[in-house]
Amino acid sequence: MSATKILRAAAALAVAALLAARARADVKVGDAFPALAPAGLVNLAGGDIPEVTGQVTLVDFWASWCAPCKASFPAMAKLYAALGPRGFRIIAVSVDEKPADAVSFWKRLAPPFITLRDRQQKLVQEVSVPTMPTSYLLDRHGRVRFVHSGFHGDLAELQKEVEQLLDEKS
Repeated sequence: MSATKILRAAAALAVAALLAARARADVKVGDAFPALAPAGLVNLAGGDIPEVTGQVTLVDFWASWCAPCKASFPAMAKLYAALGPRGFRIIAVSVDEKPADAVSFWKRLAPPFITLRDRQQKLVQEVSVPTMPTSYLLDRHGRVRFVHSGFHGDLAELQKEVEQLLDEKS
């Protein structure tokens, strides 16, 4: 193989690696959160897929097989009841591959907030969600301000963060 062919092959590998890294880039604090509408999501209650801008928004990734996810829903419902009237919303995104699993979980827990299913696993891959559950707290501009991995039974810290963002001027 000639040196030119080796250099071209190396360049092609480098470009492929760069594109793969961009496709799986972790969404972190300070980043704009990806748009939900083109991600192939399904609203379990029917209706539109919301945008993440305009309100302080918690995007929570969950799965029906995840025990901490099950425990987090009642706590998030209380947080939503307390702060929803001030402009806070929760968008819970199921990563379940089987629609029936997500729907059964959703019906059993009956959350008062928006619940979606990532039917093609596009959003969970784009965000590169590290564990179940993981929540991304977004400001009114759709920027990630806080990230929470796991659920440990208490949302006091999250509540303070939400209140901080609600108190910020648009």
